[in-house]
Formats: sequence, structure tokens, C-alpha cells
Amino acid sequence: MIQLKQIEKTYRTDTIETLALNGINLNIAKGEFLSIMGPSGCGKSTLLNIMGLLDAPSSGEVLIDGQQTTHLSDKALARFRNQKIGFIFQSFHLINDLKVLDNVELPLLYRNISAKERTELAKEALVKVGLSNRMKHFPAQLSGGQKQRVAIARAIVGKPELILADEPTGNLDSAMGNEIMELLLHLNEVDGATIVMVTHDETMAKKTHRLVRLFDGSQVNDHALKPMYA
Repeated sequence: MIQLKQIEKTYRTDTIETLALNGINLNIAKGEFLSIMGPSGCGKSTLLNIMGLLDAPSSGEVLIDGQQTTHLSDKALARFRNQKIGFIFQSFHLINDLKVLDNVELPLLYRNISAKERTELAKEALVKVGLSNRMKHFPAQLSGGQKQRVAIARAIVGKPELILADEPTGNLDSAMGNEIMELLLHLNEVDGATIVMVTHDETMAKKTHRLVRLFDGSQVNDHALKPMYA
């Protein structure tokens, strides 16, 4: 599903140059659930953003589902992201003025489908995350765990093959965090979604198929935790 070849990312200002990623080579199979760990500032979120085509590497190649993405136009990248990738963020990124159902529909506004179909797909996604009774609520009326479930519904509403999650349990207590993790595991094991998750939580990481560790922008460890489809 994902091939990263010699990925480097450098941030430059007038006075300083910072190497955020250094020579990353990584292959992620379809249906795999991979976690990425490492200390703050080691390049985890940068790597996830490059996988999600939200940022471009300074050098190297990014292939998603066999598609070479490095030289695609901004418009083509946006279309590709919308069709292939779902994003889950630590801070939810919900729009407070929109009801839950409208928040979940948002990615579908960029597709050529009817309003009725958008609504049906959004309802279906909310049922899947256990929030069918919260569709008409606003984000401010929800708990942190419920907000993250809405964010997951928004990520899966377009039925993406790839889900990228940046600290999806980071703002939640342990009970809510476990609920969200079980939901992600279900999406992986039952729906077959490929998932890449950045986390600081070793317990959560050990529930995934494989763990990659970064340190100072370099990949220092990559090992299997459990077989796929076990």
C-alpha cells in the first residue's frame, strides 16, 4: 500500500537547516496496521504527513497503492487524498458550528455525489462508530471520546483504503483510549483498512502488527509484533 524510498525532509530558514527525516525506507502492506513511535521531535508526524501527501519530501519517492505521487500536481494530490486516504488527528479538528452529521459529510463535498448519498454515507459511518444517536448534536455537546469517534467516522466516510492516525488516543483517558483503539482494530481486521498510527503509548502500539521506531529523523528499529490476519 505504501512504499517510501530514501525519504529525506529538510526544513530551511535564512540561518538554520534542520534535517527532520533522514533516509527512510519503508514498505507497508495492504491490510497492515503499523505503529510509529519515538521521542517528541523525532519526525513521526512529519513522516505521517508525507505518507498522507500533506507534505512533500525534500528527496526520495512516495508510492501509494502503486501510484508514484512525487510529481503530481496539487490538484491531483488533493483528489488522490480524498479518494484513498482518511485522516484522524489528536485534536479531532471538528467544526463546532456544524452538527455531527455535517462534520462527517465534509470529505464527500469534494466528490461528485448527491446530497442524499452524502447523508446516507455519513449516517452509515456514524452507525459504524456507535454514534447513530448523536447525529444532530454539536461537537461541544460531546465527550472527548465521542469527538474522536466523529473524527473516525469522518475519516472512513469515503471508504478509504488507507487510514493515517496521529496520536488518536493522546487526548483521551485510558478507558476512552482503549475504546478508540478497539474501533481502529475493528476497521483493520473486519473492514481491511490499512492503518498507520503515530503514538506515544507502548500499550497501544503492541496491539498493532508492526512497530517502527524513529530517533532524530532516522529509522532505528522495525519489528513485527503479531502476524497479520491472526
